[in-house]
Amino acid sequence: MAQGILPFQYEVEKRDGGMTALAGLPLYVEFAHLMGVQRLITDHVRARRSDQGWSDDQMIMALVLLNLAGGDCVDDLKVLEGDEGFCRVLRDLEHYGRTRSERRALKRRWRKERTRTLPSPTVMRDYLRLFHDREQEEFRKEHEAFIPEPSPLLAALVRLNGAFAAAMQRRSPRKTATLDMDATLVETYKKAALYCYKKFKAYQPLNVYWAEQGLMLFSEFRDGNVPAGYDLLRPFKEALALVPAGVKKVCLRSDTAAYVVELLKYCAEGKNERFGVIEFAVGADVTESLRLAIREVPEADWHSLSRVVDGKLEDTGQQWAEVCFVPNWVGHKKNGPVYRYLAIREPIAQQVLPSLEEQISLPFPTMNLGASKYKITGIVTNRGIPGDELIWWYRGRCGKSEEAHSVMKEDLAGGKLPSGLFGANAAWWQIMLLAFNVNSAMKRLVLGDSWVNRRLKAVRFWLIRLPGRVLERGRQLFVRLVGGHHSNNLLFEARRRMACLYDPG
Repeated sequence: MAQGILPFQYEVEKRDGGMTALAGLPLYVEFAHLMGVQRLITDHVRARRSDQGWSDDQMIMALVLLNLAGGDCVDDLKVLEGDEGFCRVLRDLEHYGRTRSERRALKRRWRKERTRTLPSPTVMRDYLRLFHDREQEEFRKEHEAFIPEPSPLLAALVRLNGAFAAAMQRRSPRKTATLDMDATLVETYKKAALYCYKKFKAYQPLNVYWAEQGLMLFSEFRDGNVPAGYDLLRPFKEALALVPAGVKKVCLRSDTAAYVVELLKYCAEGKNERFGVIEFAVGADVTESLRLAIREVPEADWHSLSRVVDGKLEDTGQQWAEVCFVPNWVGHKKNGPVYRYLAIREPIAQQVLPSLEEQISLPFPTMNLGASKYKITGIVTNRGIPGDELIWWYRGRCGKSEEAHSVMKEDLAGGKLPSGLFGANAAWWQIMLLAFNVNSAMKRLVLGDSWVNRRLKAVRFWLIRLPGRVLERGRQLFVRLVGGHHSNNLLFEARRRMACLYDPG
């Protein structure tokens, strides 16, 4: 009997072992070993207090690999467990790099014969619940923004991502850390979730992205009803504490959510003991007083904003100007910091009919200047570079950091939260960030410059989801790939680069 409409048939492989649809995923296991990820987990996370069952590094690495493979829920561990070839590689590599006492201790964790390579979904859900602090839930008040104090275990996951950033810094040192701070909405249908400003249930993590390294340095998981500009200085200080050694200068970029007086003053007045003055460019609220100052700008002081495209200057249709504006919160000390304000105006191409102007509300500030109506954007900064250069530097945050949000929610499992418990979802988010950072470091250190800007879905298509068969000959493990596949050379070259980076000491 035909199986379907078209003339082909599916058959089940008669040999019951060795096949894998993830022949490229062991490359990430090898890279995690190179970066010392398992050791970092063991040093920072101690959720599994018992000496029985799965260890912390096994649990967290299972979720990291699940993210990289494309799984987006706990139940997808079943699919990963069902890939017999990959699991065989994982079992063989599990003890590599451990001391004899560590291997024995790992074996003693199982009273009965171990039958699984990866934790079951039920065990993983129980593990994620360990990160939830029920006592913090008692402090919640209806219709009020509240950020729970992270449990010690959840704080350990935050430090774990900071420790990975330090490992990356040792491999690829950078003297500057440009930090893009922004919140992102994660839509959910969880009963306990709260409504965000866009009128749907969500959580709203606040993220700090390190542009030079392409890493998510810090993230604080928040409820959806917490305003994006709520309590920003504290998490920014926590992010600064995670900036690894070797970084001499820190800069901050953010949208109007970070237009918070205490944050701007902290950066401009050099209150951080380690970095002193922190240069920043932050979106400024277009208040009525700022509008008045913009109206005072002479027409001759508006400059065209151009960008370089294929080596040539191209006019964007926008104009910028320095604005003489001193808000009330700025002190008048003789040697106090200088806050520059820039305005950007862009003509609104399609003018609104006068009869409809009061009925239509545009989602951005507008002003009538002369005979034209413009979209207006404000920027406040303490940097002294030319205005057009500053604008393009400021807009750099809209590239990689916002793309990172898309990757976390669409390419990884950040967009599908596993639990009704706040702490469990926060742990899921932090472990997803570790997978994000591992992949970002992999592209920069191993895959090469041509892969840095490519999405994870491309990495999966070209590298991770290769077909293969796992064999053993002479006590040596082999992953046999399809001959002539266009990705084979990419995989072999990646392993050669890792071998050059490896330092057994």
